[in-house]
Amino acid sequence: MKVITILNPHRKKHFEFFNAMNHPHFNITANVEIGPFLKYTNEKQMPFNHALVYVLAKTANEIKEFRWRIRDTTIVEHEAVHPSFTVPTKETEVFSFCTVAFKKDIALFMASAKQISEDMFNNPSIEDEAERDDYLFMSAIPWISFTSIQHAMNYHPHDSVPRLSWGKFHKDGSSTKMPVAVQVHHALVDGRHVGAYFEQLETILKSPNKYLD
Repeated sequence: MKVITILNPHRKKHFEFFNAMNHPHFNITANVEIGPFLKYTNEKQMPFNHALVYVLAKTANEIKEFRWRIRDTTIVEHEAVHPSFTVPTKETEVFSFCTVAFKKDIALFMASAKQISEDMFNNPSIEDEAERDDYLFMSAIPWISFTSIQHAMNYHPHDSVPRLSWGKFHKDGSSTKMPVAVQVHHALVDGRHVGAYFEQLETILKSPNKYLD
C-alpha cells in the first residue's frame, strides 16, 4: 500500500469538491455481452458466479483508481483489492458476505471461493473486518435484468469502496447480454475510468480463453 499525492491543482480541486459531498458516489449500469463467457464456463465446468467474481475483480485490479481508497483526507493505493460478494445461506433467505483474497491464478481463486462460500453457507456473516478498506463489494441480482440499482450505504461518513452488481442475462438478437452496475466514489474515479472498466471487462468476457487460460 502506498500514499497517493495529487499534485495537479485541477485534479486536487476535483477531489476536494466531490469528497466534500454527502453522497459522492455515482453508479453506471450497462449491458455486457456474456455469451462467449457463458460457453467458456460451461466447457470448463466452472461455477458461473465464482468465475464472474474473478473477472470483475481482475478488471478492477488492473485500473489503479479502483484500488484507491480515502482515509480522512489521505488517498492510499492498495497493491490488490479483494471481492466481498453475496452468497446464499442454509439458515434463511438472507445472504451472507463471502470475502476471498484475489489471486491472479484463476484456479487458485476458484478453489478458495468454493471453500469459503461453503463455509459462509453454513456459518453466515454480514460483517467485514474492522479497519479494512481493500474490498470490492459485489452482489448478484440473478432474478432481474435491471437497468439501474441503488445500494444501501452510510452517507455519514461515506466510504470509498466500489460496488459491483450483476443481474439476469437475457437474449438480445444473436447476443446474450447481462446488466452490470459499477458504483464508485467520484473523488477518486471519473467517468473515463468507469468507461475503461467496462471496455476491459467486455474484452475479457468476449475472449475468455485468451485472458483466463
